[in-house]
This record gives sequence, structure tokens and C-alpha cells, in this order.
Amino acid sequence: MAEIQFARGVTEEVVPEIKVTRSKTGNSGTATFYFRDPKILGKDSSDEITGMYLVDEEGEIVSREVKGKFVNGEARGIEAVLIMKSEAEFERFVRFMNKYAEQNGLGLDKN
Repeated sequence: MAEIQFARGVTEEVVPEIKVTRSKTGNSGTATFYFRDPKILGKDSSDEITGMYLVDEEGEIVSREVKGKFVNGEARGIEAVLIMKSEAEFERFVRFMNKYAEQNGLGLDKN
């Protein structure tokens, strides 16, 4: 089980586009998630976005850097940034992403 949530306990069904960078030393990194038309922004949702939570059997990874993307005044996307400040945090993120990718049929593009 690996899922992404914007409100605790509410699984986001839209699979994001994810871009990951890592410092040359390997001691830090950044993951940028982009969700196009996520469920949480839908008309049927009344949940409040409180952050981005990456949840699996090991626990959760939390980011508070979450921004709405608007088109013609309408919320159409969410961009969330996760900053990893140590090699251990980066490795934990990779373990989560491996589970999430396998569960959602994602592949790796090294561009």
C-alpha cells in the first residue's frame, strides 16, 4: 500500500507527473509533483487541502509546499514540492516511490 493524500485519510486517485532531482553529493534532493485535475479539487469534494502526505507501511512523508494551479480562474491542478535534506530522507522517498510506481504502473524516464 502506497498512496498520496492531500487531506488525511482521503486518497488522491489521480496519478501525478513527478520530477526528481538530486544533488551531486547525494545529500539532498527535490521531488516536484504535478496533479492534473485531481479528485480533491472536484465539485464533489469538500475536503480541505492540508498538505501532501505520502503514506505507506513505513509511515508518512509530509510536504506543506502545495500550490493550486488555475486556468481561467478555475482550479485545474496541484503542484507540490518535497524537499529532502539528507541521504536518509532521499532513500526513504525512493522506497515510497518504488511501491507507488509498482502499484500505479509508472515507469522511469531519465531525462
